[in-house]
Amino acid sequence: MTDAAPSRPTVHRSTWRDLDPALAYAVLRLRVDVFVVEQECAYPELDGRDLEPDADHLWVAGPGGTAVGAYLRVLAGRSGEHADPEGTRRVGRVVTAPSERGHGLAGLLLDDVVAREGDRPLVLDAQAHLEGWYARWGFEVSGPGFLEDGIPHVPMTRAPR
Repeated sequence: MTDAAPSRPTVHRSTWRDLDPALAYAVLRLRVDVFVVEQECAYPELDGRDLEPDADHLWVAGPGGTAVGAYLRVLAGRSGEHADPEGTRRVGRVVTAPSERGHGLAGLLLDDVVAREGDRPLVLDAQAHLEGWYARWGFEVSGPGFLEDGIPHVPMTRAPR
């Protein structure tokens, strides 16, 4: 008798409006716990972009029982002074709960984004030490590095294939 392979966690996708209040709270709690507390970055986490009608919120539960083991959002590209190219989608707030790290959860979310967005260009601002990790999905550095909240970042683009 052989043991069955563990099932792959389900990737969930929603608009903010359709998130259950407890799940929305779990998402915000995770983002604040990691970005504001763990990484010691005092910044406006609630930036208004979560509520945009075309914003997609993706998450997976953690195998350790965490309701939101990993999360990211996909937005329309930025406009204004630092505008993204027309039709670009921006990946951001990629985060994994400390207790759920090492299970590939954020990678599952990126697999889903790349598959769903297809030939649409994707951009993100990666923490510089994660440049190689994002390269697994075809992202390439697309400009000079910069500091954001005291953490080195690099802009990255995944061009249509």
